Amino acid sequence: MSSPLAALFLREWRVARRIGGSGAMGVVFFLTLVAIVPFAVGPDPNLLARIGPAILWIAALLATLLCLDRLFQADAEDGSLDLFHLSETPLELAVLVKCAAHWAATGLPLVIAAPFLGLMLQQEAMALLGVVATLLVGTPALTLIGAIGAAATVTVRRGGLLMALLVLPLTIPVLIFGVSAAEAASGGAVPFYAPFAILCAITLAALALCPFAAAAALRYLGE
Repeated sequence: MSSPLAALFLREWRVARRIGGSGAMGVVFFLTLVAIVPFAVGPDPNLLARIGPAILWIAALLATLLCLDRLFQADAEDGSLDLFHLSETPLELAVLVKCAAHWAATGLPLVIAAPFLGLMLQQEAMALLGVVATLLVGTPALTLIGAIGAAATVTVRRGGLLMALLVLPLTIPVLIFGVSAAEAASGGAVPFYAPFAILCAITLAALALCPFAAAAALRYLGE
């Protein structure tokens, strides 16, 4: 079973890189959002340093959603999704591998770009480390939660807006504890480990539950 899953991971990673340049598009969108914030709130370094983690997290959330709408649609259009249903490999594992490949192609570049963009927001070294650590833990949860919305809208043409409306409420806990942990890393009133541990728990819960929910939606829509 590991060989088909490994082949699926490589296929999805290559497709995510080639079709639409989703990883580069997400980073550019991430950069654009971070770059326009100082024009809206002003160039005050103290203000930017205080709201910097929240800005980076919101930008990462929106950049992740931007690249999720095609997670299953291409497979539905070319018939690959029917092969997943007929395969001996459990559909839940196929969904998990697709999410992992999607995160490697789109979420990981956001994590790598975050410290460089954080410098634009007057973030100190500890704050940058906190942002990177929380994004590294939290962005997989965003991808897994987004997979549920992508599966629910797989039969809807240009369903990106509908998917975002379905997914955004579910991502609020990830955003809250991700921002709280990132702010705590730079000396906030809350200890870093408390919100960071909750963020890790949310990601583990998403890892355990979201593939089953997305697979159930795909099965229901495929009937």
